[in-house]
Amino acid sequence: MSETVIKIEDLSLAYETEKTRFEALKNINLEIKKGEFVCLIGPSGCGKSTLLGVLEGLLEPTSGKVYIEDREVHGPGSERAVVFQNYSLFPWMTAKKNVSFALRESKRGIQKISKKDANKIAEEYLEKVGLAGYENKQPGELSGGMQQRVAIARALACNPEILLMDEPFGAIDAKTREVLQQLLLKLWAEDENKKTIVFVTHDLEEAIFLADRIVFMVPKGIHSVIDVNLERPRDKEKLMLSDKYRTLRSRLVKLFNNEEDNSEFIGGAGI
Repeated sequence: MSETVIKIEDLSLAYETEKTRFEALKNINLEIKKGEFVCLIGPSGCGKSTLLGVLEGLLEPTSGKVYIEDREVHGPGSERAVVFQNYSLFPWMTAKKNVSFALRESKRGIQKISKKDANKIAEEYLEKVGLAGYENKQPGELSGGMQQRVAIARALACNPEILLMDEPFGAIDAKTREVLQQLLLKLWAEDENKKTIVFVTHDLEEAIFLADRIVFMVPKGIHSVIDVNLERPRDKEKLMLSDKYRTLRSRLVKLFNNEEDNSEFIGGAGI
C-alpha cells in the first residue's frame, strides 16, 4: 500500500473579529497517499480553496494539524507547488523567465542553480507543455490556455512532491480545458516519481475524468470520499458512455442537489 504523504487531523479554521466568528472549516480529517490524484468538489463557499490554502501553508488552522510526510506544516515549502486559476505570471517576464525565476526561488537556500541551468530546465518544461517556440513571449502575447501551460510548466519545473491546483482550468474555454486536462494527466502519468495532486474544481466531469478519489465537501467539512474505480488511461468520450461513469456522475449530482440538506454536516469523513 502506498505511503501517506498528506495527513490532516481534526483541522478547524475560523476567522474572528471583535464582534463575529466565522467557522470556515471544522474537524477535517483526511489522508492522501503518495502519487494519488485527489479532486476536491462541492458547492461554492464550502471551504475547498480554504482547505487548499491550509495545505499550501498560507493559512494557519485555528486547531488541528496538517502533516506532509510526517512533518507538520507551518508555512509554504519547496515540496509543494501551486497552480492558480488566474495564472499569476509576471507580466514583464517572458515565459522562460517566469519558469526559471520560480525554479531558482524555490531552491533558494536548498540548492544553487545557475541562470543557465535554470533556463535550460525552463525550456525543457515549456516543451513538455507544448510551448516550444514560445519561450520568449510575454504573458500578454499568449492566450489564456497558453498562459496556464506556462503556469503548469513553472510548477512542474520546481519538481515538487505535491502539486496543489485551485480551479486551474476554470477560466479557460471548454475545448482548451479538455486539451489541458489530457496534458496534465499525461505529464502526471509519465513522471517517474509520480506527483501527488490535490485539485479543486466545480466541474463534475472534470473531477471524474482526472481523479483517483473525489472528496465531496459541504460547508465547513467533508461529506464523502468517493473512489473513482475507472481504468487508466482514460478516453473521455468512451468514459462518458460507460455505466460506471454514469453511476458515479449520478451519485455526485444527487450530492449537489441535496446541498441544503447537507449544509449542517461538519464532521470529518471516514476514510
